[in-house]
Amino acid sequence: MTNPILSLKGISKIYGKGSTQVAALRNVSLEFEKGEFAAVVGPSGSGKTTLLNIIGCLSTPTEGELIWRGQPMRSLNRADLAAYRRTHVSFIFQSYNLIPVLTVAENVELPLLIEGSRDRKAIRKRALEIIDMVGLSDKANRHPTELSGGQEQRVAIARALVKNPDMVLADEPTANLDSHTAADIIHLMEEINRRTMTTFLFSTHDLRIMELAHRVISLRDGQIEKDEWRTI
Repeated sequence: MTNPILSLKGISKIYGKGSTQVAALRNVSLEFEKGEFAAVVGPSGSGKTTLLNIIGCLSTPTEGELIWRGQPMRSLNRADLAAYRRTHVSFIFQSYNLIPVLTVAENVELPLLIEGSRDRKAIRKRALEIIDMVGLSDKANRHPTELSGGQEQRVAIARALVKNPDMVLADEPTANLDSHTAADIIHLMEEINRRTMTTFLFSTHDLRIMELAHRVISLRDGQIEKDEWRTI
């Protein structure tokens, strides 16, 4: 790659000590460009979630280097790492992680309120734009308990996109959805990827995501087994 936004060089992650050590990742090296729609696949325990957590700086590697736009992440302090997560990376989880007492609009606004860089009127305007993009403009004032699982996941996607991140990390985003709803969610994320050039990286077992992904990275026992680029 000529100009990767993210590079992983020799990343390993070891849990435990001594005889109880478990290697979740072993010497993983990867690069990602802006606008990729990529899937990380492999059996349970292969290291998929660990890889996403390290990319998102929710976890630190035992060995190796994570580099964002030429900046080695190990040189950053805790405040700088938090700023990286706030500004450049968003997460989508299979459990949605919405706040029940907040409305759809308030859930989507939350990352911008935490960021604190806009006034409330601008934040609400941006949130409503993204809510409309995911097809939920008529649900903006509802609470998560009033929504279907697919609608909740759309809210989670809107919340991830509201701050216009460079990369979205999606950990099994369709695992709790029925097949029809899952297909709708996958196609929605693919459309957003095409429209905004936001990089999407999935940890998944879902064959439909693998079929639409431009790149499929296969892990086994914490190591890269295959890294395949596909023409869609």
